[in-house]
Amino acid sequence: MKFADLGLSDELLQAVDAAGYTEPTPIQAEAIPPFLMMKDVLGIAQTGTGKTASFVLPMIDVLSHGRRRARMPRSLILEPTRELAAQVAENFEKYGVNHDLKMALLIGGVQMGEQVKALEKGVDVLIATPGRLMDLFERGKILLTGCELLVIDEADRMLDMGFIPDIEFICDKLPTTRQTMLFSATMPPAIERLAKKFLDNPKRIEVSRAASTNDNIQQNKVMVAPRKKQDVLRSLLREEDVTTAIVFSNRKTTVRDLAKALNRDGFKAGEIHGDIDQNTRNAELQRFKDGVINILVASDVAARGLDIKGVSHVFNYDTPWHPDDYVHRIGRTGRAGAKGKAFTFVTPADAEAIDNVEKLTGMVIPVYSMDSGTRAEPKGRKPKDDKAEAAKTEKPKSDKPKSERPKRDRTRKEKPTEVASEQREAAPAKQEPERAEPKQEAVKAEKPEKAAAPKPASKDDGEWNGPVPGFLDVSAT
Repeated sequence: MKFADLGLSDELLQAVDAAGYTEPTPIQAEAIPPFLMMKDVLGIAQTGTGKTASFVLPMIDVLSHGRRRARMPRSLILEPTRELAAQVAENFEKYGVNHDLKMALLIGGVQMGEQVKALEKGVDVLIATPGRLMDLFERGKILLTGCELLVIDEADRMLDMGFIPDIEFICDKLPTTRQTMLFSATMPPAIERLAKKFLDNPKRIEVSRAASTNDNIQQNKVMVAPRKKQDVLRSLLREEDVTTAIVFSNRKTTVRDLAKALNRDGFKAGEIHGDIDQNTRNAELQRFKDGVINILVASDVAARGLDIKGVSHVFNYDTPWHPDDYVHRIGRTGRAGAKGKAFTFVTPADAEAIDNVEKLTGMVIPVYSMDSGTRAEPKGRKPKDDKAEAAKTEKPKSDKPKSERPKRDRTRKEKPTEVASEQREAAPAKQEPERAEPKQEAVKAEKPEKAAAPKPASKDDGEWNGPVPGFLDVSAT
């Protein structure tokens, strides 16, 4: 199928051809015809499927006939983030080059004055985030009674960000005779209810199974201790054929610290997160697109919808808290038929999170082994951790020569801090029975003798044979 078969105007087809596209993606082929027929559309499509053009293209043709009025936009596109809104605006500029359509972008982080001026002149297309739109509406700077078309994009992301009440408020202010399109990668019950409430007998389109992942992406999970994450990331960045990479973290503070650490280590890294103002974020994204930097450390503000070509790798420095975010994070690579790789760092504390990801995607993510054969990093990297691992692996063999068992216990107790920290992370439940044994308590009581060589331990300490007090039990933390 060609774009010419979808019923688009010749002017629009010229713009599409100039952009280098000849065949529509599945979501475009299914969504454009009903849109042109003025039907409501409910689209379920994962990121990277070309859904932005599936509503931008027909909207340009529909709006090509009509007159704009001051402060009364003719169409409204709601996006969850500034970056997504800016990307949609770029699409309108690219495909609407042969049409006389005015557009306004209402997003936070930029001056409101220019946005108000654009509205007063009259706009055909208003692209907005819910927060800034609500702000201008409450100030009386915008009227929604003339809006003919509504697009709610990334609806499940809107739900995650708490925007659904704002969406419902905005929809109630729009004409009931409007045409509505709603797109979402997944369809949780709250989004199903939203669709039933505000869409009129929509054409339901599902181009792929909800929450499925791209077959062009080679997925891996890397089992790693929290304090080794930076070392493992550096190793992978050096050993893998990384041309451009996005590194995702759950926290803004981690994004900042990690970007600084990578730059200190000689990598060309930038950062993008919610605490950076819009102009700086745009500049950082442009540096990444231009190749000035080839590693972008980001929070989930950049996970969805950003169309950055040529991303070879995605690293989930933190396993995402929400399994849906995993799909959208790794969707930054493997786009437009290209191959990509995704690595997800999994600590013991991430067991439940990665299990939820695998349930959602319907696959068990293979464990990636480094060149040395170990799961998290090359052998011998940190002697401290090697000793702790040796202590854990010796434990099952202690049943063979019973006579040597006390000696091994004392050897293991020579560095209690290191072993205790590994026990807390690796297997606290297995260690508790041994702490309750009298022999183990005796060994524990001998520790002060080694720590304070000039003075022996007190008599009370030597005679203590009761249960371990809660505040001394390292497994409690």
